Amino acid sequence: MAYDIAVIPGDGIGPEVVDCAMAVVERAADVHGVSLKTTWYDWGSRRYLDEGSMMPDDGLERLRGHDAIVLGAVGHPDVPDHVTLHGLRLKITKGFKQHVCERPTYLFEGVTSPLRNYASGDIDFVVYRQNTEGEYTHIGGREYEGFDSEVAIQSALFTREGTETIVRAAFDAASERDNELTNVTKSNAQAHGMVFWDDIVAEVHREYPDVEVERLLVDAASMDLVRRPEQFDVVVASNLFGDILTDLAAAISGSLGLAPSSNVDPTREHPSMFEPVHGSAFDITGKGIANPIGTVRSWELLWDHLGESAVARTLQSAVVEQLADPNAPRTPDIGGEAKTEAVTNDLRARIE
Repeated sequence: MAYDIAVIPGDGIGPEVVDCAMAVVERAADVHGVSLKTTWYDWGSRRYLDEGSMMPDDGLERLRGHDAIVLGAVGHPDVPDHVTLHGLRLKITKGFKQHVCERPTYLFEGVTSPLRNYASGDIDFVVYRQNTEGEYTHIGGREYEGFDSEVAIQSALFTREGTETIVRAAFDAASERDNELTNVTKSNAQAHGMVFWDDIVAEVHREYPDVEVERLLVDAASMDLVRRPEQFDVVVASNLFGDILTDLAAAISGSLGLAPSSNVDPTREHPSMFEPVHGSAFDITGKGIANPIGTVRSWELLWDHLGESAVARTLQSAVVEQLADPNAPRTPDIGGEAKTEAVTNDLRARIE
């Protein structure tokens, strides 16, 4: 098979990890006779500073014909975060109805959790984050700016389509894993949107009688991810809650630099997008020490989505083998001193 993938390196360490990971990805595809064509788009904060927009007006049309999209990172210290996020990543996720954000968390052999007494495989769960609406909708405004009476209004939007799509995806995943699902909400404080969310979880649950559902408020869930992470299997949460919880999940499993993410349109009408969780990390940009494994693992999710499971398993095996090897190069975020390039060269060699 031949695949045409759009690549948006983005900002900060995004271009560094995307560029280095390509050698690993291309080698894995070649081993299995999979043809990979990439089209690179130089969109992001630099374009915004030069031209006033993160991506061109016809950006979605350009991306539409690709089989999938890889995004490196979004964010720049000279550009407000809401501009970078709404100008690129959210424009794509909303424009292509990528309702389902899947973020797996796993404590690998050879990686140390900041939590005491956790070994390889003890932390193993996946978060399903609603990806297009909720608290991240651009609804609201500001009035009387600069006056004592200034007011800001920010509204969250929950639709039946968006909520039911992510909830059903989470139940499907729970059915394939250990039949355990944790519904993270805040319906004690948000009596409209979150109660609506809980109602849909209850409706969908009737279709999955074998799945046991635990309901946690987001503050309790945050505590329990630290206190008892081994007891989580599949977590479903709104856009904001899922975003926060997955950063915490990546931290307790060793490093944000290891965490992958997928943004999926379940209908496959539009291309889906895959990205590492770590963000643009301008504090280490240009130092050549960013961890590329989150990007490699995002490609693993991409190949699984496209049905190329053999390529995905090859990438997975290389990562697992490298992290378990005490003599392998590793970047500073997981206790090493190696450069990004050294890590990807080692991964490529393991595939060869």
